[in-house]
Amino acid sequence: MFTKRITTSVVLVLFFQYSSAIVTYNVVNLGAKADGRLDSKNAFLKAWNSACASANPAIIYVPTGRYLIASAITFGGQACKSKAITINIDGTLVAPSSYNAIGNAQVWIKFYRVNHVTISGGTLDAQGAPLWACKASGKSCPQGATTLGIYHSQNIVINRLRSLNSQMFHIMIYACNNARLQGVSIVAPGLSPNTDGIHLISSTGVTILNSKIATGDDCISIGPGNSNLWIETVVCGPGHGISIGSLGWQLQEPGVQNVTVKSTTFMGTQNGLRIKTWARHSNGFVNNVVFQHSSMVNVQNPIIIDANYCPNKQNCPNDLLSGVKISNVVYEDIHGTSAKQVAVKFDCRKGKPCNGIKLKDVNLKYMGRPAASSCSYVGGSASGVVGFMSCL
Repeated sequence: MFTKRITTSVVLVLFFQYSSAIVTYNVVNLGAKADGRLDSKNAFLKAWNSACASANPAIIYVPTGRYLIASAITFGGQACKSKAITINIDGTLVAPSSYNAIGNAQVWIKFYRVNHVTISGGTLDAQGAPLWACKASGKSCPQGATTLGIYHSQNIVINRLRSLNSQMFHIMIYACNNARLQGVSIVAPGLSPNTDGIHLISSTGVTILNSKIATGDDCISIGPGNSNLWIETVVCGPGHGISIGSLGWQLQEPGVQNVTVKSTTFMGTQNGLRIKTWARHSNGFVNNVVFQHSSMVNVQNPIIIDANYCPNKQNCPNDLLSGVKISNVVYEDIHGTSAKQVAVKFDCRKGKPCNGIKLKDVNLKYMGRPAASSCSYVGGSASGVVGFMSCL
């Protein structure tokens, strides 16, 4: 009994010592204005620089209100002393209403070479609608900025963040190791162009959980060089689905491998579970992918491999011997309704046919009847398939 008391006391002392060591920087105390009109960029940079220079774990606190970040901002972590920085956001960071202010920047809010950074809560409002209208008009417009970009970083947590009306991609994870996105909410209209929800490139160990994504492009897009991804309990719609690709634009391109996507729901989306690759010479590949427990509600292409991807249908590459090697892809417990008669489409390449494609317990219907499937240059198996006619 005496030993237990001593142990408990030591734990409590350590807890209070650790808690007291955490320093907090309130952006309002550093000059930020919560009125959405005056630029608060410098105050956020002051908070970051102070937290970064701290020898102790640090918190940057953003109270309720709207904070204008009037131009692109970068939080660099190369010289950080702090072993952990948490950004707790109760308010909204808002971009300028004029899209030109950030439209030519690659990223509006960027984290570069940071380690052990957590972004928790809050809203990022990029006010992308004017730029979308410009693009729809056919005028000369900026490309647009990604709202939040995490580059060359590790041990990242993004928790309960809401991204609203991004000019282009909402969240970009680029060349990162060990990132966890949980409870993320992404909102943009179904016709907003190139507004991918979460875009991954050259990253490993990324987990996406319990998130809702409504946007005008892919809800989640998985680019070249990604591995060891876990995506679970994601609701997508509107949007273009969860996509691996597009891949194969370059000859020397890293592949995508070890991807699990499970417990997902697609509502009225253009695609459900998609792999898209260009018909070009490429060393790229897709290998060891598992799609499990997905519900489709009136989805145009619930399951699709498009190895002849060419969205604009102009100058499309078509070398019969080229393409990206796609192998070992499992679709298990995929059920629901298709907006088209062909609910499963495997359009692979003669030169690099898809192999190891497996359908298990797939039940898809079109207008109350069994849906159809289409296969080109694909090898695999089907078991427990009901509610649609399998071509495997």
